Amino acid sequence: MITIEQIIEAVKEYNPDANVKKIREAYEFAAMAHAGMKRQSGEDYIQHSLATSLNLAKLRLDTPSIIAGLLHDVPEDTSYTLEDIKKKFGKEVVKLVEGITKLGTLKYRGLERYAENLRKMFLAMAEDIRVILIKFADRMHNLETLEHLRPDKRKRIALETLEIYAPIALRLGMGEMKGNLEDLAFPYVYPKEYAWVKKEAENKLKVEFKFIEKIKKIMQKELQAEGIEYISIHGRVKHIYSLYRKMLTRDKDIDKIYDLIAIRVVVKDIPECYRVLGLVHKKWKPLKGRVKDYIAQPKPNGYQSLHTTVFAEKGKIVEFQIREQKMHDLAEFGIAAHWKYKESDIKKLTKEKAIWIDGLKDIQKKFQDDSKYLSEIKVEVFQNRIFVFTPRGDVIDLPENSTPVDFAYHIHTDVGNKCSGALINDEMNSLDTPLKSGDVIEILINKNRKKPNPDWLDFVKTNVAKDKIKYYLNKEKDRKIISLLNKNKIK
Repeated sequence: MITIEQIIEAVKEYNPDANVKKIREAYEFAAMAHAGMKRQSGEDYIQHSLATSLNLAKLRLDTPSIIAGLLHDVPEDTSYTLEDIKKKFGKEVVKLVEGITKLGTLKYRGLERYAENLRKMFLAMAEDIRVILIKFADRMHNLETLEHLRPDKRKRIALETLEIYAPIALRLGMGEMKGNLEDLAFPYVYPKEYAWVKKEAENKLKVEFKFIEKIKKIMQKELQAEGIEYISIHGRVKHIYSLYRKMLTRDKDIDKIYDLIAIRVVVKDIPECYRVLGLVHKKWKPLKGRVKDYIAQPKPNGYQSLHTTVFAEKGKIVEFQIREQKMHDLAEFGIAAHWKYKESDIKKLTKEKAIWIDGLKDIQKKFQDDSKYLSEIKVEVFQNRIFVFTPRGDVIDLPENSTPVDFAYHIHTDVGNKCSGALINDEMNSLDTPLKSGDVIEILINKNRKKPNPDWLDFVKTNVAKDKIKYYLNKEKDRKIISLLNKNKIK
């Protein structure tokens, strides 16, 4: 049983100045509104409101979000209205509750029939990113209690989570939220596969945990000997759904997964991160090509950390992730972590870290037809992403299997129109070569080229590239028609 005192205690830990009185008032209002209501599990409905609010406190969100979490189902499931909430809790809270209510209760029947809800969801996100964070918190508790629903409903909610909510969490940099959502949904969508992976992982982890504890103790001694202060050293186990997806690409062999368990070292600042990396490499030999500096070159969603994989004791392979506290918070909570560091600047936050949401608004305006809208959204949100680099080290975020032509058009329209070849990691490759995360791409230009090649439409992946190529081809077509008409006039 969750109590309001648990929530208040959790909030006060990260926000001692929180308006505790208002949070209690919100609980009392929600308890009164939901009085006598039960969930399928038989527990009082208010437990769901409390669980949602506690999940938001774990994300360290602001007080209006905590209050909205308590009230999020009131307008939809009780006789109290949004106006009642506005009178008692103000404009900011009611706007958040209204955002959740507008998302509706459309039953999920696959992405192809979900356009209407996606439009609502992305519009709500664009207006206030906290709406989707409250939805995540609400969905987490719903997944935790799925066993009490009918099998068909369980699968529907779980599938919607895997196909809609988890990818959005990833795009917001919320890796931990994505992993938790997927792990809770996995057994209901793919029960046989879940049972198989769980068994494989349990057998492997029995051995790995003992080994990791040994490595942690060695690491602690090494850090102390060098006088390096650390905030924490802990082992991170790969999320089970993520492990399942990776095993499918590794011949279903768990022994080929090198990051099943990673050791995370959190230190006080960036120079210490590099000192720890040097210390790890002095102690153990790194695997070639497995050292990644996401501090100097962050991922497009803002993720920063140093990664290295080494041959540790007895030649066993171990991955280390080294970061300072702010980077760790951002890696765990993504966009939600900004409330800890930039509590008063929500608009700036959205512009800096979720700029792609503005792109979703443009797609909304551009495509009224649901099928075309979904086609665009699939690429922007629901397709796996890669990040590649310009020769100067700028990070470019692209959909999986993008090509040098997609990259070229992302840089500039003229670069796309005139590209004639590509150096990928200093090697010449054809323009239809699929790019991989971490690739460094240099586009070769033919200054005499006036327009794109129509054959490029057969392999480009991004909507930007497709639109630019079609635009110039149509322009060329129109020019030829006008020229032909003018010739006929002269005759």
